[in-house]
Amino acid sequence: MIDTSFLPLSPEDIRDRGWESYDFLLVTGDAYVDHPSFGHALIGRYLESLGYRVALLAQPDWHGPADFLAYERPRLAVLVTAGNLDSMLNRYTAAKKRRRRDAYSPGGQGDLRPERATLAYCQRARQAWPDVPLVIGGIEASLRRFAHYDYWSDAVRRSILVDSGADLLVYGMGELQIGEIARMLAMGVPVDAITGIDGTCLLAASLDGLWDYVESPSFEEVSGSREAFARAFRIQYEQQDPRRGKTVVQRHGSRWLVQHRPARPLELEELDGIYELPYAGTWHPRYDEAGGVPAIEEVRFSLVTHRGCYGGCSFCALTNHQGRIIQSRSEGSLLEEARRLTERSDFKGYIHDVGGPTANFLAPACPDQTKRGACKGKNCIGWKACPRLVVDHSAFLELLRKLRNLPKVKKVFIRSGIRFDYLMADRAPAFLEELCRHHISGQLKVAPEHVSSRVLRTMNKPPRNVFDAFREAYASVNEALGKRQFLVPYFLSSHPGSTLEDAVELAEYLRDVGFTPEQVQDFIPTPGSLATAMYHTGLDPMTMKPVHVPRDSREKAMQRALLQYRNPKNYELVREALERTGRKDLIGFGPRCLIHPRRGESPGTSSDRRRNGESRKRR
Repeated sequence: MIDTSFLPLSPEDIRDRGWESYDFLLVTGDAYVDHPSFGHALIGRYLESLGYRVALLAQPDWHGPADFLAYERPRLAVLVTAGNLDSMLNRYTAAKKRRRRDAYSPGGQGDLRPERATLAYCQRARQAWPDVPLVIGGIEASLRRFAHYDYWSDAVRRSILVDSGADLLVYGMGELQIGEIARMLAMGVPVDAITGIDGTCLLAASLDGLWDYVESPSFEEVSGSREAFARAFRIQYEQQDPRRGKTVVQRHGSRWLVQHRPARPLELEELDGIYELPYAGTWHPRYDEAGGVPAIEEVRFSLVTHRGCYGGCSFCALTNHQGRIIQSRSEGSLLEEARRLTERSDFKGYIHDVGGPTANFLAPACPDQTKRGACKGKNCIGWKACPRLVVDHSAFLELLRKLRNLPKVKKVFIRSGIRFDYLMADRAPAFLEELCRHHISGQLKVAPEHVSSRVLRTMNKPPRNVFDAFREAYASVNEALGKRQFLVPYFLSSHPGSTLEDAVELAEYLRDVGFTPEQVQDFIPTPGSLATAMYHTGLDPMTMKPVHVPRDSREKAMQRALLQYRNPKNYELVREALERTGRKDLIGFGPRCLIHPRRGESPGTSSDRRRNGESRKRR
């Protein structure tokens, strides 16, 4: 009997279905997991729902075209994605060391995809079928669509569309774009005649026929001038809106990269329909022997409520991928998906997460966003919230209550990020109380990221006093509930704008609140984010003002060590940081000291000791 619960994953699967031909070969750097959290499954199932025949080629051998040639030539196109993560981020740490594991591969094996996977797969597809239309998409293609800074080569690289040799690039989530591309290819339209589709990029010999576009500094300019790169980023960033955005063009040599404005937000019914497609909900049986694909574990029993985020964190590239306008699913669709989860034999009674990029952003920031788009040059929330921001947890609360009451459901968790500043702006206390009572288990993870005002402004995160107020409210609510539940804050080291002095301030804060982070995340400059533009240029593209950038490996190591100053292995780094910043008053035996003196050494000078005493009095 033919197993049709998965899309075909081999030439044999295609033959078993009796297909004389198929329309699309979807090549992915991830193992095939038939779940909507995996881009290849979502796009593959969507095309299938439109009546197209789709086959997958997952994690092919990139050293030659043999794995491609094992398939018959696809009728319409080859679609290529590197996977759910940028392949360089997937492969290397912030210290540029090779990662040993890959959660998106069978058994977590770490060597099944190449560096710059989109480029490698496109080269092999072109070798196999030089004249078959080639379309790239996914997070790697989406965030590398313009000339971009690449941290791992420490260089500005050309648009991935130029380097891949593909015909079209789909950016963003992609369903509307790929549906229109498929329709036109099926009608016999040549791929080089497919233009004007929102949410796509193409290469053009001239700008004839284009109107109302914005020109970005060229690849040649941005690769030779940090100021030009910063200007280009701002131009591109400001046009990433489906309502008011314009076409953006950028010259690469003799050709033009043309980015059409982002695709429109999906309507509620459209988004419901995509998540209601017949996903198997797990990895392909091919991977059973390897123990499956680890990445499914976090999402297997989770519900995606929405897309998009208006948080505007500088280090996040979501604005350039999913956009700032929230697109939500209906309560009915989510409840029905939850009911299906409860019928699975491996369901143990726990829904692991209910949320999206930010769990409690369930609707557009204000009514104007849906009609006019997100405001240019303004933030909905961040260092300061817009006065027009609508703060309302009522729909989220109603959904959570209904999920809790479903048969077979023991607990509903919220594990995707909670914006504590949005929560604190809600005058109704119900959400925090129900969050603590029902939806966490022992600890709640939140991301203040830093405490220094200078760094928080650069990150576009709320001021420290907002987090302190939330900390107090969280403790108060748990005490009233008789629960012993902890707050686990995430902090980011070496973000643009952070000096050693700022890192010392953060270390003192950790001392004062009695928290020692088990893990510290170093800032990684990934393509497409505002902070990455700051890292490369030393400028804030929005103001063109200089920003301190911790690039030196020693400084980065000291900033990281300060966040874990209690670890004896970090002693020398912490000491060097305190000496460099003139904070030897924090070396001693007093309650406010971070580290002790070396054995036999006096605890600082008399002026250092006096300063420490004065500091205690002030505090």
